[in-house]
Amino acid sequence: MLRFAKHARYVLSENPVTAGAFLFFTLLILLAVFGPWIAPHDPLATNASNALQAPTWAHPFGTDHLGRDVFSRVIVATRLDLGIAVSAVALSFVIGSALGCSAGFWGGWTDRIVGRVSDTIMAFPLFVLAMGVVAALGNSVENIIYATAVINLPFYARVARNETSLRREAGFVLAARISGGSDARILATQVFPNILPPMMVQISLNMGWAILNAAGLSFIGLGVRPPAAEWGIMVAEGATYIVSGEWWLALFPGAALMLAVFCFNLMGDGLRDLVDPSRRT
Repeated sequence: MLRFAKHARYVLSENPVTAGAFLFFTLLILLAVFGPWIAPHDPLATNASNALQAPTWAHPFGTDHLGRDVFSRVIVATRLDLGIAVSAVALSFVIGSALGCSAGFWGGWTDRIVGRVSDTIMAFPLFVLAMGVVAALGNSVENIIYATAVINLPFYARVARNETSLRREAGFVLAARISGGSDARILATQVFPNILPPMMVQISLNMGWAILNAAGLSFIGLGVRPPAAEWGIMVAEGATYIVSGEWWLALFPGAALMLAVFCFNLMGDGLRDLVDPSRRT
């Protein structure tokens, strides 16, 4: 653990941009965990007398058409959006990695079946496929997670399959097989740790895509239902008021969405360096 901490400190000190991305990610985690207690106002409390107020000291991000504090809603929405993204990416990562590693290690019919399933999913426009899944199952948070996991599944399956097929005849794998290790043990202890670096980059990218996907579904009315605080809903509600001059309704939740996606895109290289065994020497 101490060695990994030293390696992490070295990686972050060598790349200030990545260090900044990790700091912002830490801020997102803190907002997701403590957001309901940090928010200065109740994100669901309405007050018609305060409707559509511009940003002030009392309401830094202004108020919406129902008098709700936009700042509080942006903070509280972090938990929902980040929770959807983490759950969907974790689900697709676990299933996709298992399928991809199996296809790359054993080949044959396993490889063909996994490849055809991935090709079938990738044949659809991914956001349209997510829309179809949510429309068929219902627009609940659980179904948004399932839909996002389905459209991200081929990315992990393909990366894991390609990386595993390159390493299944490597010297360390042959040595593990000669020493009596089973295929499952070799995959878990020898192959999988060595394919994690490109997988971590994919995780970072997919986190941003998952947040955008959840916000996009909410924007068109197929995602989280109002009055829940969610960035996509807030942008959709604020878009109708831009022409009348209430710019803050869409600007601040849209900026939070943009910064979160930007943060995850910048974290990819740092995550790769942290888990790459060859960089710990």
